[in-house]
Amino acid sequence: MRKFVAILSGLLFGAGLSIGGMTDPARVRAFLDIFGQWDPTLAFVMGGALLVMAPVWLIQRRMEKSFDGTTFDLPATGTIDGKLLVGSALFGVGWGITGLCPGPAVASLATAFIPAIVFVAAMVAGMLLHRVAIRP
Repeated sequence: MRKFVAILSGLLFGAGLSIGGMTDPARVRAFLDIFGQWDPTLAFVMGGALLVMAPVWLIQRRMEKSFDGTTFDLPATGTIDGKLLVGSALFGVGWGITGLCPGPAVASLATAFIPAIVFVAAMVAGMLLHRVAIRP
C-alpha cells in the first residue's frame, strides 16, 4: 500500500508541475527575469502549493508518526552553514541557467525532453560524486 501511495503521490506531483508550467524552462526563466520580461504566473503555482502545504505541515508537526506508522525523517538542525549556502547558490544558478530544477526535470522525463534527460543525468552524477567526496 505504501508503494501505491508513493507512486500516486509522485504522479500527482508531476502532473501538478506539468500543468502549472514548472516543466517549461522558458516560463521558469521568464519568472526569474524580474528586471526583464517578467512572467509572474509561476508565483501563483507556488502560492497554491503553499496554501495546500501549510495546513498539512501544521498537522504533521503535531504527529509523532505518519498515517502508515512510519517515523518522519526531518532535519536534525536548522543551522545555516556554509554547505547550505553553497548548495543553495548552486541550486539557484543551475535553476536560472537551465530553467529546470530536480522535480520538474524528473517530471519532464515523461516527455523525453532532451535537456531534462541531460539535466537528470548530470544531477545523478553530482549526487554520486557528493556521496564519494563527502562521506557522512
